[in-house]
Amino acid sequence: MKETLPHATRFGVLWSPTAPSYRPVLQAAEAASLKLGVQLLKVSVSTVADFDGAFAAMARDRVNAVFVHASALTARTNRPLLAELALKHRLPTIFGVRANVEAGGLMSYGPDYQDLSRRAAIYIDKILKGAKPADLPVQQPTKFELVINLKTAKVLGLAVPQSLLQRADEVIE
Repeated sequence: MKETLPHATRFGVLWSPTAPSYRPVLQAAEAASLKLGVQLLKVSVSTVADFDGAFAAMARDRVNAVFVHASALTARTNRPLLAELALKHRLPTIFGVRANVEAGGLMSYGPDYQDLSRRAAIYIDKILKGAKPADLPVQQPTKFELVINLKTAKVLGLAVPQSLLQRADEVIE
């Protein structure tokens, strides 16, 4: 997102305290904000009813862009609503799940869930063949994907740098 908005100085983070991963995500966002020299506005949401107020608060506080923490509340459901609110408040938004971009969000960067599913199938096969789950190593995602929605960029009046488009795994036009 910083590459798309190089002059941005304030980023919002939309996060949910009900998501088990919220602490490391906020810590990573804080570390990134220090590295990039930007201010961070952290806004928590616990229910869908909190979304509009959260986006309104970020717009009111003049954030230049928003990172939406991937959680059950933001990634599995409510994708069209999040995209709609981001556009309504004119906030470029990056998500952790490609489905949010397919629903109209600007961009996503996160694990390739098809790759994770294939790797899970390998584990299932090992377990069915007698391996003990406790003996199998915990794995982290190794393949990540960048997805950019140029239709949304156009609505927001953003020019996504060619260098970023070339690195994208998928560009929605």
